[in-house]
Amino acid sequence: MADTKYGDISPRTAAYAEKELLMRAIPFMVLEKFGQSKALPAHSSKTITFRRYTALDNTPSALTEGVTPGSQTMTSTDVPCVLTQYGSMITITDIIIDTHEDNILNESIELLGEQAAQMIERMRYGILRAGTNVVYANGAARVAVNTTINLAAQRRVVKALKRQNAEPITKAVKSTAAYGTEPVNKAYIGLIHPDMEGDVRNMLGADGKSCFVPIEKYGSITPYENEIGKVEDVRYLTSTIFTPFPDAGGAKGLMSSTSGVNADVYPVLYIGANSYAIVALKGMFALTPMVTNPKPSDSDPLAQRGRVAWKAMQGAVILNDAWMVRLEAAVTA
Repeated sequence: MADTKYGDISPRTAAYAEKELLMRAIPFMVLEKFGQSKALPAHSSKTITFRRYTALDNTPSALTEGVTPGSQTMTSTDVPCVLTQYGSMITITDIIIDTHEDNILNESIELLGEQAAQMIERMRYGILRAGTNVVYANGAARVAVNTTINLAAQRRVVKALKRQNAEPITKAVKSTAAYGTEPVNKAYIGLIHPDMEGDVRNMLGADGKSCFVPIEKYGSITPYENEIGKVEDVRYLTSTIFTPFPDAGGAKGLMSSTSGVNADVYPVLYIGANSYAIVALKGMFALTPMVTNPKPSDSDPLAQRGRVAWKAMQGAVILNDAWMVRLEAAVTA
């Protein structure tokens, strides 16, 4: 008998469907890799708490011979993350007979997997893009921005991160359905829209020479999915989820513009380790798939319609604004 939690499929078939959903979803998820993450436990509350310990005072303290020094106390800050339920559904016809082998079911699972990844990624990006630590490519506000990303602006960002002791990323979540991390070459991460690729590749040093290193010249460094290359301390990854602010900048000049008057402003999120936290889209309770076979009912007397669906409890939160900087720049038309 099927478990009602999953509709008309058994827990075993649901496990297969969930694996397929996650396998389809993960490659789209850039933000999944770099945040501090927790897997959603069973029967959890609607709030997950992430804890940050405060660094100890490092003022030099000389010891006196034979005298035990005073003890310091560990202090921490709890950052709550309120979870919200997300989900979607596809209506299927009565041609589905065997729910765990039918091709239409498989196609539905693949489409829903893509949707789940993009929907959750958009939610996370919206939260992180609202951070308060901002650098503008030119001017002192978004309404003045009408120049492209450049090395001087990137160096301002990296300087700000290092001044706050923001650590570079040294580990990332694996791009598989399994929960876990793997070590990576340390660097800060820059997240950009694909429209910015050309301007990042064209970044020049003070000597007028290119300072961009494409992934094919990395040597022993393994690139991330969606990575295009690096400039000094920053590795750049792209996603269409990282959308611009249309017409939010200054007079467009040679820059891209939605209306043809003001420049579109593209945010670049530069992140250090432990700057934000997410609920991982991994693990046993990350996502619940459901399948309902066509069956006679008052609303469907001929049993013509069934449904494939997913739902997930998700959330994201900025842990330390000082360890994440948003650079706002225009893009060459």
